[in-house]
Amino acid sequence: MADSYLWKRNLLVLWIGVFFCSTAYTVSIPFMPLFLRNDLGITNNLTLWSGFAFGITFLASALIAPYWGSLSDKYGRRPMLIRSGFALAALYMVTYFVHDPYVFLGVRVGQGLLAGFVPAAIALVATNTPENKAGYALGIMATAGATGGIIGPLIGGLVSHYFSNRESFIFSGFIVLVSALIAVFFVKEHKFNRSAVRSPIREDLKEAFSNKVLVTMLGLVSLGTFSVMILEPLLTVYMMDIGGSDGNASLLAGVVFSAVGIATLIAAPQWGKFGPRIGYTNVLVIGLMGGGIGNLLQFFAHNFVAFGALRFLYGLCFAGVYPSLNALIVKVTAPEFRGRAFALNQSATQLATMMGPIIGGALGGVIPIRWVFVLNGTMLIIAALLIRSRHLERHAELAAERA
Repeated sequence: MADSYLWKRNLLVLWIGVFFCSTAYTVSIPFMPLFLRNDLGITNNLTLWSGFAFGITFLASALIAPYWGSLSDKYGRRPMLIRSGFALAALYMVTYFVHDPYVFLGVRVGQGLLAGFVPAAIALVATNTPENKAGYALGIMATAGATGGIIGPLIGGLVSHYFSNRESFIFSGFIVLVSALIAVFFVKEHKFNRSAVRSPIREDLKEAFSNKVLVTMLGLVSLGTFSVMILEPLLTVYMMDIGGSDGNASLLAGVVFSAVGIATLIAAPQWGKFGPRIGYTNVLVIGLMGGGIGNLLQFFAHNFVAFGALRFLYGLCFAGVYPSLNALIVKVTAPEFRGRAFALNQSATQLATMMGPIIGGALGGVIPIRWVFVLNGTMLIIAALLIRSRHLERHAELAAERA
């Protein structure tokens, strides 16, 4: 009974913590290009700078993640929550005082190097939840990021519109501070064996890459994240291209970002119910195909209402991708390897989160932004067709039997 109460309590408080962290990150999304231009003096190659400022944080995070993962195995996930929460809160607040673009990039690198709240929270939930409830709990945790993704851009757009871009960073710092305090006072970690022998990271990677279906899942996680992130540094600029002004572009971009998050919250639980009925691969194919078509249609949107509506429809379809991938990862991995599998899942996400904005920013500097939607949509449709032709569900079932 005590164990049942503990995992439910952890799930609740960590959901709140991840929600606040995701909100803090997405607060800066709508106004980042404007902050670089108006506050830091970047006038040339704005989209490239925006993409690099987004991506460099995640490159640093991806490179340091194995180290933090090793420490979390030795000392526990809760200390990693506390460490990352307080460190990120401090760095967000430091950004308020930055006036040089290169110092700003340095702070963004620091945020990546000291990050880790979200993966530590997911790992703690995955390893402290009863086996028969793990899929449910991880699904609930996934909605925390989506909800933060809804609230963050709206808050960022409003704060930057009515106050200033700099004050938005202070706001982000206080939000992450709440996450750190939640970890200090409310999170409990049990069943943690500090004397257990840990396998080297190289052995973990070797075992993961011997599971071809898991590798395919990680590749699809990267693709899905890349598909979302490639547009992040471009949407605020695109708002200005289709008629927005400096004064309202960040607010409009915040609304557009949030449209996808709202669609995800609406559709993801429904896709989760369809998965066991029609097969996770079928849901995955539908999500990727619908997301690809949604991106292609955005090429033809020339006003805010049409563009926002298409982004919402894209979100309704694409909401089926991540629940299906998470369910398949659980399905094809042994219980004792599942925590490390989700850690690799997080690394794949971070690498894609890093590459997406950089490539998106570079593409936005050489081709019209609306053609990036075409490239993105084509990529998703090709992925859907490849999954269908490779009979992924059958391979997943065979891998599950071996696991």
